[in-house]
Amino acid sequence: MKCLHLLLLNILLFPVTSIAHGPTPQKGLESITINAPVVAVWDVIKQFDAIASWHPDVKAGSGDGKNASDGIRTITLKNEGQLVESLDYYSDKDHEYNYRLKTENVTAFPVSSYTTNIQVKAGSDANTSVVTFKSRFYRGDTGNAAPDNLNDAAAVKAMDNFFRNGLAGLKQKLEK
Repeated sequence: MKCLHLLLLNILLFPVTSIAHGPTPQKGLESITINAPVVAVWDVIKQFDAIASWHPDVKAGSGDGKNASDGIRTITLKNEGQLVESLDYYSDKDHEYNYRLKTENVTAFPVSSYTTNIQVKAGSDANTSVVTFKSRFYRGDTGNAAPDNLNDAAAVKAMDNFFRNGLAGLKQKLEK
């Protein structure tokens, strides 16, 4: 009988609705093979704040010129929204860098935070490269009931499109 009382007490004190939780992290991964050597591809993407030179969704980019931890860039998207990003890791040797969203702007991009890695590796021969974007991110509304424009599906779609468009733009620039 005592167990039944404890069970009822727990149900009354901790209703099921209080167990609800916020968003779960989402992941994005996109790759492309480019007919150009690693060094040529890296030369295009290695300058962290020069993304507008190859990414078709980016209207303009500016930054502090640092290709090192805490380097900053501000990108203006074609939809006129701006994102501020911070460089976490940079390796010329490994042809990669990691960056994160520093300032949230869900009206420009429906995510509240993200960390992203871009890396260039050798392809099947010396004249090809594989470029990979991968990311971990959270939707724009981190509450329990996100509206459609800020939910998980909107965040995944935005990140996937950004990666695909960027990789296609990079390929187009290098394979002219």
